[in-house]
Formats: sequence, C-alpha cells, structure tokens
Amino acid sequence: MLIFAPQATRELGAAIARALGAELAPLEEREFEDGEHKVRPLTSVRGRDVYLVQSLHGGPEASPNDKLCRLLFLAGAVRDAGASRVTAVLPYLAYARKDRRTQLRDPITTRYVAQLIEAVGIERVVVVDVHNPAAFENAFRCPTVHLEARPLFVAHLLPRLQEQPVAVVSPDAGGVKRAEMLREALAGELRSEVALAFLEKRRSGGVLSGEDAVVGSVEGRAAVIIDDLVSAGTTLARAAAACRARGARSVHAVVTHGLFTGEAERTLSGAGFEQLVVTNTVPPFRLQPQTVATRLTVLDAAPLLAEAIRRLHREEPLAGLRTFGIPQGSAAV
Repeated sequence: MLIFAPQATRELGAAIARALGAELAPLEEREFEDGEHKVRPLTSVRGRDVYLVQSLHGGPEASPNDKLCRLLFLAGAVRDAGASRVTAVLPYLAYARKDRRTQLRDPITTRYVAQLIEAVGIERVVVVDVHNPAAFENAFRCPTVHLEARPLFVAHLLPRLQEQPVAVVSPDAGGVKRAEMLREALAGELRSEVALAFLEKRRSGGVLSGEDAVVGSVEGRAAVIIDDLVSAGTTLARAAAACRARGARSVHAVVTHGLFTGEAERTLSGAGFEQLVVTNTVPPFRLQPQTVATRLTVLDAAPLLAEAIRRLHREEPLAGLRTFGIPQGSAAV
C-alpha cells in the first residue's frame, strides 16, 4: 500500500499515514511560470494499492479547481505507472452541494466531478459527510465509501452531556435524518431518552423571515445542533438563537466541515455556543488563531480515515466504523 498527498493536503495526509504506522510516499510537485504544474510519484507504484489523499476545499494557496486538477493528474500518472488500484480519499468533496437542478439549465456539478474522477482511472472514492449521500452515491459508477464524523462527535459529547436532558437539533428540515442518527447514537450511549427537533424556516415571497419555528422540544435541554458544513455561519447562528428562545439550557454545535467563509468569525462569535466542534477535514485557516484557540474544538479525522484505508486495503468490512472512537465499554449503537 502507498499513500500520497499533494502539498495542499500534506498535513492531514501525513497524519493519516502516521495512524497507519507508515509515511507518505514522496511526490514531486513543480510550478511553472505560466501557472501550469505537474505532479509525479518519486517511487515505484507498479502493482501497488495506491491511496491519494486530497481534501478539495479552497485554501490560502489553492482553489478547489486547482486541487481537483492536481488530483486528476496524479491519478493519471500513477495509473500510467502501473498501480494495481487507485483510491481517492477526499475528506471534503468540492461541488457536492450542487446535486440537482433548481433553475432552468442548472449544472449538476456533483455528477460532472464524478465523471472526471472516474475518467482518469480512479476506481474507488472515500469521502466524509457529503451534503447529500444519496446524490453522491448516484453520481458515481465506481465503488464509493461514505464515512461519517458522527462517532467522533459522540465520543466528544458523551462526557459533556452526562446526567442532563438532551435534544439533537437539525438547523433545517433537510438534515433531519442526520440529526436522527446522532440522536439514536447518543441515546444508546447515554442510556437515556434524547429528543429530536428541527428548524422550519419561514419564507414569504422567497424571503427568509426573521424568526424560525422549532419543531420539537428543546426547553430545559442541552441542544446539540448538527450539520455537515458551516460556511458564513448564519444558519448555525439562527438555529442557536431559536433554541435559546425556546428555553434550551445550553447550545452546542457539531459540524463536520468548517469552511468559515465571509463574516463567519463575527457571526459565530456572537452566537453563544457552549462549544462549536468541527473536524480537520478543512483546517480553520480563515479564522484568527485566538478564535480557534478559545471558541473552536477541532477533532482529528485522521484516525477514522486511516482505519477506513486499512480495512479497504485488507478487504475487511467497514461496518464497525459506525462506532469508531467511541470509548470501549459504552453501549453499542
């Protein structure tokens, strides 16, 4: 098995490799004056099971398009060099939010990205908490693995939610299934009833109203808001305000991908979370270091990704990853 990670995702790639007791395989990455680039493996890949780690979020030095292009070129290079199998490990999958047509002649970029990935010989794709898992699976024809950060969130939340009533909250109706799965997991681990709630956004003439209706009870409970990603933070802040207005005793937020674009720092700083938890699938580089240190908890997704790679390489079942990282001896989910 060989694990490669281009420079833009080298930190996370190296952490995944360490969790596997290995090192990243060496790459050459060259930049040319006209903006073109090349990437090639510096070790033989012939007959090897190759894993390419590239998180496709925009970064301080590379856009999602840059990262996607480098991934495609690297995949093509290792296929041409004789790799027996190539798996793309994409902790954050770009363009996954545009999975259906909402206007006339809209692009369906999730499907187009899938076609590009498959065209260069990538035979399997691993992602973490895409926006719409069903659309993701339907977009690809090659095998896909959809990992979830839920067990990381459960392990983190358990000691903080003991002996208090809890409600899991989706910030919109579309995320209710995600919230229900976290609710079931927490209820099993806490061995107590956990409520479910979601926000119903009120619109008039296509304009979002000033107040969100909370469907379900959060009064007197620790409200845990869950979402797949946070961009500008407006949705999370509205959800937190709605929960507090309905009598929640505390508000926590767990989000897999922290993009933190635009005014996210200002918006979320005033939201009053007891804790805001994300994973390192996207590093919080857009926030000030002091904000990250004092207001954000970043969970390491590398062990989860490494365990998935280990099992895929050994052709072992992935089912046990549903409870990966949850302390031993707790109730089964």
